[in-house]
Amino acid sequence: MNAWQGIDLIWLVGVLVLVLSALSVRRLSLGFLLRSLISWAVIALLAFLAVTHRHELSALFTSVTERLGIDDQQVEGRTVRIRMSPDGHFWARVTLNGTERRMLIDSGATITAISGETAAAAGVEPITGLPVMIETANGTVAAQRGRIQHLAVGPLKTEDLGVVISSNFGEMDVLGMNFLSRLHSWRVENNVLVLEPKRGATDDGSDATTTPAGQRKGRARVRDDDA
Repeated sequence: MNAWQGIDLIWLVGVLVLVLSALSVRRLSLGFLLRSLISWAVIALLAFLAVTHRHELSALFTSVTERLGIDDQQVEGRTVRIRMSPDGHFWARVTLNGTERRMLIDSGATITAISGETAAAAGVEPITGLPVMIETANGTVAAQRGRIQHLAVGPLKTEDLGVVISSNFGEMDVLGMNFLSRLHSWRVENNVLVLEPKRGATDDGSDATTTPAGQRKGRARVRDDDA
């Protein structure tokens, strides 16, 4: 145990002594005290499980909303419609190499960006080499390049999509212009984002995108070209 751990232990013991002293003054019964401790322990356990299994819970919530017909992401034919969230953004359910994630659609981001956790879950390996510098809303961060073999937003599917990977993104995953520019079109109508596949896409959504038509500058900008 180092000095800082010793200090933390002293603080913890002190807090426990104060709590027990306050309870003794109020003359609370031992049974009430035990019930309170168990209740707080259950709350802490549920919070821990919710954080640990947040992706599984998100998938379960999505499944329930789909069955109730209140899902924010709807598919009409081969067109995907996404309602604006209360935070003013558009969030899509995206499958990366079979791994589902909730991603922010950002037309101001030149390239798709994923966290280190998402990259590991989807089996996206960073490409060896010097990092690239990404300009984000929170400043410039270093990231590694990578490529997603298969990416899908509902029936809209594409392959070999360039991404940048960084633990500095936290849990935020962003679907950028290098995906949107592969579509036939995208637009916003009455707070609904409409994503349309390229013409000639198959019924199952395969080959729903084209090669990038160009990149726009925006909030997340890579200093080298990527596709």
